[in-house]
Amino acid sequence: MIEFTNVEKTYEQGNKALNGVSMTIEDGEFVFLVGPSGSGKSTIIKLITGELKPTSGSVHVNGYSLERIRKREIPYLRRTVGVVFQDFRLIANMTVYENVAFAMRVIGAKEKEIRDRVPYVLELVGLENKKNRLPGEMSGGEQQRLAIARALVNNPSTIIADEPTGNLDPARSYEIMALLEEINNLGTTVLVVTHAKDLVERFGKRVVAINDGLVVSDGMEGYYNNEKQ
Repeated sequence: MIEFTNVEKTYEQGNKALNGVSMTIEDGEFVFLVGPSGSGKSTIIKLITGELKPTSGSVHVNGYSLERIRKREIPYLRRTVGVVFQDFRLIANMTVYENVAFAMRVIGAKEKEIRDRVPYVLELVGLENKKNRLPGEMSGGEQQRLAIARALVNNPSTIIADEPTGNLDPARSYEIMALLEEINNLGTTVLVVTHAKDLVERFGKRVVAINDGLVVSDGMEGYYNNEKQ
């Protein structure tokens, strides 16, 4: 579970990014986080992953209290949270298989575990026939699927996708969102940060809207459907 309670975050230069954010994302939920640039979405992601600590208030993620987490505990927190980035962040000289296996080796997984887990995850994202390709030999949609496989391979309870369709055409964007929905249906909590209004409306999930560091809307009916242009 992810829980923010009256969270404020002020950066060293004095910029106040969050101004009393409270929200709860339950285990197994699929949630869109939306809002204009500079609204505080990136700060929320950094708080969830332990990159930042709140200035005040409390952040609880998968059993960890982020306002008082010890540095040595952060790697264990991050094993419970897989992050998918807009720019993929793949290792160019590693194959599809090696990119995913590397994420397991980083946390000390045994080679037998890697041999068992990686093919399963590649099949889940539809890349089982491309395991020997390099990222540069693949389309943008395939690279994003690989990034999702890498985020999934250590079996996190939560996936955060930060603008996962930002570099993709509409058809590939829909495929990626459908894949994330399938992953959610298997029990993984999914938080998608996006500006893609059409996808938010199409998938009909819970939408948490942030503006000026505050939650301004939270519901199943969708922020964009009620937004006045």
